[in-house]
Amino acid sequence: MPVNDTLDAFVSHGHFELAPTSTGPLEGLTFALKDLFHVAGVPTAAGSPAWLASHGVPAENAPVVDMLLGAGARLVGKTHTDEMAWSLNGENHHYGTPINPAAPGRIPGGSSSGSAAATAGGLVDFAIGSDTGGSVRLPASYCGLFGLRPTHGRISIAGAVPLAPSYDTVGWFARDAQTFEKVGAVLLGDPVVPPAPRLLLARDLFEAAGPKVTAALAPAVARMTALHGPAEAVDVAHGALPHWRNAFRILQSADAWAAHADWVRAAQPDFGPGVKERFAAAATLDPAEVAEARALRAQVRTRIDALLGEDGILLLPTAPGIAPLRGTPLADLEAFRARAIELLCLSGHAGTPQISLPLATLEGCPLGLSAMAPRGKDEMLLALAVAVARAR
Repeated sequence: MPVNDTLDAFVSHGHFELAPTSTGPLEGLTFALKDLFHVAGVPTAAGSPAWLASHGVPAENAPVVDMLLGAGARLVGKTHTDEMAWSLNGENHHYGTPINPAAPGRIPGGSSSGSAAATAGGLVDFAIGSDTGGSVRLPASYCGLFGLRPTHGRISIAGAVPLAPSYDTVGWFARDAQTFEKVGAVLLGDPVVPPAPRLLLARDLFEAAGPKVTAALAPAVARMTALHGPAEAVDVAHGALPHWRNAFRILQSADAWAAHADWVRAAQPDFGPGVKERFAAAATLDPAEVAEARALRAQVRTRIDALLGEDGILLLPTAPGIAPLRGTPLADLEAFRARAIELLCLSGHAGTPQISLPLATLEGCPLGLSAMAPRGKDEMLLALAVAVARAR
């Protein structure tokens, strides 16, 4: 039975159902799929009418789809994404903006906007998104959800339209920790036994998010320390956050242009505001600047590895604030996006897993607390989510 889409979460060509192909741990659960991932016989638009018009209908499912169907889940449709997945807002110039049911009148966050909205509104039990620069973690914070960016490369992102392959990951959303953990057990494959966590508190990242966010997240931090012991306050970036953000901008742009330059030249897509400017800038990158950014990324990776070791969990704000209002001027959104990327780019550079936990509110709207674990230790974050949910 088709989903009653009261939130504008699903794309117009995405109203279909696929039955489970087997029984398994996800039996009885429904899920939605970001319209970046291929489903056999269903078009993929990637948030772009030009992409939809210039690409054929896929003949195979993305591996993540087959994994979930094989675990007993039912796919009930494809959801909106920002254009080419290159935004954090959820406002698609061509297709509109899904409703954020946790903060009506505010944006859902992008680029996994429809997946977050469908999950938060109870249209599905969980949903698949992608996270390159924060496109699962930020909507999770805005919509009051659990959302994970896994270790880079741990879950296959084959069968998806790329944005920046050196950062692209498959992520997912759920409203409750138990469902979230069940999905993770399927997607992550061979389980890693998580060590007891050693908590770290990213002092400079809380300062970057500002006093209101820090105060709103303080009770959530206290819940973490009550469970796992005191958190050691650390300075992660030592004043280099703007440089880390700029390196992410350069490398994401270089990846995106390498992936799509031929198509952009051939199709001449009419990109919406923001996406248009980012593709134009990507076409003119200086190779020397790209090389410098790659060197800086390696330094960031080394720094994060040294902080986390084998058992460290770094607590940080997911976002510098709650979801902006719908219709906020583009210049204001871009300024907020830059601040958000300063917080979100660390796990992208380092390839580490990061979860956003729905543990706080500010001005009556959801606000996520993030936790980052060492590469390959995603299970530490799933266990953390379940433990903190049980301790409520």
